[in-house]
Amino acid sequence: MNALIGRNGAGKSNLFDAVQFVLGCPKFWTLRNEERSALLHEGSGSAAVSAFVEIVFDNSDGRFSLDADEVVLRRTIGHKKDEFFLQRKRATKNEIMSLLEGAGFSKSNPYFIVQQGKVNALCTMSDGERLALLKEVAGTTVYDEKKEESLVKMDENAASIEKIDETLGYMENKLEDLRGEKEELGQYQKLDRERRAVEYTLYDKELKKAREGLDEIEHGRSEELEKSNGLADEVRELHDRIQGETGKKRAREGALRRNFVYLKR
Repeated sequence: MNALIGRNGAGKSNLFDAVQFVLGCPKFWTLRNEERSALLHEGSGSAAVSAFVEIVFDNSDGRFSLDADEVVLRRTIGHKKDEFFLQRKRATKNEIMSLLEGAGFSKSNPYFIVQQGKVNALCTMSDGERLALLKEVAGTTVYDEKKEESLVKMDENAASIEKIDETLGYMENKLEDLRGEKEELGQYQKLDRERRAVEYTLYDKELKKAREGLDEIEHGRSEELEKSNGLADEVRELHDRIQGETGKKRAREGALRRNFVYLKR
């Protein structure tokens, strides 16, 4: 056991504050910028840029879950930073908190340090308060808190499961609708194929009929053209005959005129 003695203002409380600071007690767990500045410097003179507290634990009994005989824990603060180091290596707050809780230094159970005035308060407590204190010292309150957190998470999970069930129900209904639409689509596609097959057959028949009609018209046109050509030939023959007869007539008329003049003389 170690005893610290000294006059008022000698710095005994500062030593306890330093131990609580590095162990992450609630008082020093979260620090604002002005609180960091106050820890670094108060009063006149130049201010320090950073400061740290380091504790070396004897781990020969294996209280800490590290394979080392000594555990070195350091906390460093600056005006804008707050860092933890474990075995001279940077570590996160969660890692440090988990390590300390495993060794019995829980920030939710700060009775590993008995501060000034706590002894008198303990002596004057009621039985119920002592029982609550014993539970807190024994660490059962941590499990109660974790139990409450677990219950809250279970309620949240139950609400999430209910929402998921609702979503699944909606999706099942949607799938049923889609299945019905799929069947309707299949029937529509089948009927549409049949309709197109019938239309193709009708169009094919109409096309064949139209082609046959066109062939008949073309054949009739050819016959009419032949007839027209024949008539044209006959017209030319008649025209030639008329021309010949007209010439003969004119020749006879000329001969008659000449004979008439001769007889008149």
